[in-house]
Amino acid sequence: MRHFLTTITFALGLAGFAAPGFAATQYPLTISNCGQQVTFKKAPARILSIGQGMTEILLSLGLADKIVGTAVWVGPVLPQYAEANGKIPRLADNDPSFEAVVGKEPDLVAAEFEWHVGPQGSVGKREQFSGLGINTYIAPTDCVAKVNADGGDGVRKELFTMDLIYQEIDELARIFDVKDRGDALIADLKKRQAEAVASIAGAQAKNLPIVFWFSSKEVNGDAFIAGKNSAPAYILKTLGARNVVTTEEEWPLVGWETIAQANPAVVVIATMDRRRYAADDPKVKLDFLEKDPVTSQLDAVKNKHFVMMDAQSMNPTIRTIDGIETLAKGIKSFGLAQ
Repeated sequence: MRHFLTTITFALGLAGFAAPGFAATQYPLTISNCGQQVTFKKAPARILSIGQGMTEILLSLGLADKIVGTAVWVGPVLPQYAEANGKIPRLADNDPSFEAVVGKEPDLVAAEFEWHVGPQGSVGKREQFSGLGINTYIAPTDCVAKVNADGGDGVRKELFTMDLIYQEIDELARIFDVKDRGDALIADLKKRQAEAVASIAGAQAKNLPIVFWFSSKEVNGDAFIAGKNSAPAYILKTLGARNVVTTEEEWPLVGWETIAQANPAVVVIATMDRRRYAADDPKVKLDFLEKDPVTSQLDAVKNKHFVMMDAQSMNPTIRTIDGIETLAKGIKSFGLAQ
């Protein structure tokens, strides 16, 4: 991580100096975003960010001074942005109200998930914001080859890849006329991804059955498990492991009896500060796995093959690469790499 921070800090420090060949954004700029054409007459001056992943990208682009509020957090911000983020008002840890958002007088509302700002937006519909002269932007990770019609976590038709994160960074960089910063961020993330893949060369987890457990509404009930095209599925494909879930739902609710039939060799447990659902606390997850008559018989539980992973690494975010690194280390430490 250190080389990443150093490079990005250096790049942002030079942000005021255009690199040779650097092309400034030409306004008006129109971007096709999640089924809508969004036009920017100039760089937004006041942005409100809904979703931790979205906020961390904006912070990575050096836009802290333009963020007038944030919402929807599952854990601490990336350490290098703690000071800057601490100065930004947090409207809510979970879903903010429409009134709270517009009360900050943003000229752009950027959402990580379409269920917050979309056709069934829990915060508001895009038309509600545009009616007030407020532009909206939704992360491509949540609408490209993805259907969110049910208002839940949605159905992903194609495997998520980091290319969608790179698209989001590039679009936001062009919207705010900081393309040099976006290019630097993308280059460093690609470098980290290549290094993460190289770190597991010769230690692939061929077809190793693994389950990602995000949370559960009820501790003893069905669990939110990563679907076959989710960010965790991308992590598994990168490592050569196998997802025990085959549905296209992003985070389907799955019974532990069904999971037991696949008998995962590793259980990846989401860690988070959020306490929205009964099983958000990782300690609660571990206690359930070891005491429940069904889960206690899983190979992963008997061998204590648990990998604790930051919840944001399980979402389509810049932290997904952290997830690759974390799971690779876990598989190696268990002696399961082939």
